[in-house]
Amino acid sequence: MMKFITHKIQSMFPLAMTVLLLAGPGPMMAAEAKPGTQTAQELKIKIGNKETTLDYWLFLPKSYGQKKSWPLMLFLHGAGERGSNLNQVKKWGPPKRVGSKKDFPFIVISPQCPKNKRWDSAQLHSLIEHVATSHKIDRSQIYCTGLSMGGYGTWAMIAKYPKLFAAVAPVCGGGDPSTAKKITGIPIWAFHGGADRVVPASRSQSMVDAIKKAGGTKAKLTIYPGVNHNSWSKTYANEKVYAWLLSHRLESSNGKQ
Repeated sequence: MMKFITHKIQSMFPLAMTVLLLAGPGPMMAAEAKPGTQTAQELKIKIGNKETTLDYWLFLPKSYGQKKSWPLMLFLHGAGERGSNLNQVKKWGPPKRVGSKKDFPFIVISPQCPKNKRWDSAQLHSLIEHVATSHKIDRSQIYCTGLSMGGYGTWAMIAKYPKLFAAVAPVCGGGDPSTAKKITGIPIWAFHGGADRVVPASRSQSMVDAIKKAGGTKAKLTIYPGVNHNSWSKTYANEKVYAWLLSHRLESSNGKQ
């Protein structure tokens, strides 16, 4: 007999948002997650009268039970990994990396975007809130990174929730330069291939330039000369990226927004 646990999520949006977590026996249970493993999870999110199911991977570091709280990383995949086959999400980036890096120093949530859809910031915010309240998360250390469509999703998330993330790393994405004033205080390390023919490097450059023009000093961009769209393999293989993320914390916030 299945039952549902319902959590009310207060957000910046006018519509009430309800998160429904399937709480009976089954393969998609958060309770089945074990340290050192990445497990498939399912979260039901209701906004107004519309209910959506969000499938995602949850990775817990192998030392999860030995530490009071952990950094949380949200990873957003690209357009090619959309659909209903969750294994596609493990093709690139952190969800691929943790397959061999059991001591990866973040709890990682890697949702899957449905076919022909784009990342929904409100749904992703609900996912973060759910994981942050149901696991040992340090709210001063919540991070976001994503590639291509996920890079766009990363820029959109910080524009919508500028006080939620300690630092972000958007890869070969882009955003809306008019939002620059909102995100001047966020440490941002963007990455892009200089020969990208899918998403021009100018998309990342224009965001960093707009932030600097607005008075921001915490945004930087690394461009890989001669690299086409796949700038993520090099980025996510770089240990310095993770060390840079972890070097940042929210200073005067509990991380809720």
